[in-house]
Amino acid sequence: MGKCQVISHPLIQHKLSILRRQDTSTKNFRELVNEIAMLMGYEVSRDLPLEDVHIQTPVAETVQKQLAGKKLAIVPILRAGIGMVDGFLSLVPAAKVGHIGMYRDEETLEPVEYLVKLPEDINQRQIFVVDPMLATGGSAILAVDSLKKRGATNIKFVCLVAAPEGVEKLQEAHPDVDIFTAALDEKLNDQGYIVPGLGDAGDRLFGTK
Repeated sequence: MGKCQVISHPLIQHKLSILRRQDTSTKNFRELVNEIAMLMGYEVSRDLPLEDVHIQTPVAETVQKQLAGKKLAIVPILRAGIGMVDGFLSLVPAAKVGHIGMYRDEETLEPVEYLVKLPEDINQRQIFVVDPMLATGGSAILAVDSLKKRGATNIKFVCLVAAPEGVEKLQEAHPDVDIFTAALDEKLNDQGYIVPGLGDAGDRLFGTK
């Protein structure tokens, strides 16, 4: 079973508390999502493999460390996941960015995929799927399904706020995917919103209703 890790760094928790507030403006919400994503990116990339490299400093030749192995891909789930991409890219500018677009069918309430645009070598990359919310788990499961269909094997899911129900569903469907979140909240309400949560992340990021 994939682990679910709550990243409890004080800066992340402080910024998340401001993000949750109803009176936080669209501008500040967007900036905070970006900042928290960058701080989380630092934590979730902690186990990236390193290799030795021979370099010349102004003083001497030396063997030092550099990132090795798999290249990275950041895959936001549209549309709210877009808000987390720049934070990751500020740490790893060479990462490729894929996109998976979904909407919720108003009758079945199930997610429907409408766009998948990925780097050609997605099967060779370490993938970070990003979405501010892990609520019912439906979108996350479908996104990971899409990636695996295209040969991806090394996938981590990164969100800001998760509900226990969503974590459980994603772990059941994809036990090989580790989940990283800044907060594991109490529950889902009858409308499928995370409680206490932060409302609709897409609407708050882009100023829509």
